[in-house]
Amino acid sequence: MSRITRDTSSIRTVNVRRDFCPASDGSVLFEMGNTRVICATHVSDDVPQHAKEKGTGWVTAEYSMLPYSTSPRSPRRLARPDGRSVEIQRLIGRSLRRSVDLKKLAGYSIIVDCDVLQADGGTRTAGITGGFIALNLAISGMIEKGMLHETPVIAGVAAVSVGFVENELLLDLEYSEDSQADVDMNVVMDSNYNLVEIQGTGENTSFSFAQLDEMLSLAKKGIEQLFAIQKEYSIR
Repeated sequence: MSRITRDTSSIRTVNVRRDFCPASDGSVLFEMGNTRVICATHVSDDVPQHAKEKGTGWVTAEYSMLPYSTSPRSPRRLARPDGRSVEIQRLIGRSLRRSVDLKKLAGYSIIVDCDVLQADGGTRTAGITGGFIALNLAISGMIEKGMLHETPVIAGVAAVSVGFVENELLLDLEYSEDSQADVDMNVVMDSNYNLVEIQGTGENTSFSFAQLDEMLSLAKKGIEQLFAIQKEYSIR
């Protein structure tokens, strides 16, 4: 499969608009190509009981796709999120928790809301990458206000997709590529380039250990670029 606007080992153009939601404690509009996700944080002292018992704070996430983010329209989930959204928000929450020392966040919870304005593949990876920027902005604000004496951030976290489409390995799949991928994988890494999570599926075929290594190496290349972008926008 030949790409027209970028080569097989390039991520899409990334745009970040910081402080996109003034009422939040830290927010960004994070765009990767035509995928656009608002990531906004809320800080509170309402800490879950399981965290209180451990003497830690908490970081969690919520994820939703707005009805007009896809064509055809996605139904609005008023009662409860669908299974896919629950799975994705748990992934985002797990990934973001790996970026902080929860003991240093004791007494506080941070919720990261990820709302998809437009979906063109990679919404969960965009939620993680943009979500970390929003989280870090919120933590910077807490330090400025004297709520924290030091940052609990121990590493950055970013994510990207990779996959084989028509026997060709591609980085950062758009929907048109993802929908016909033989193998599709989402890779989450911290800024020490340790793996946080891998979600890989042989959609139409199985894949070898050698292909797994290829995908992880290419994902690392994309994530290196995302960390550079995060560094630019995560500091107030």
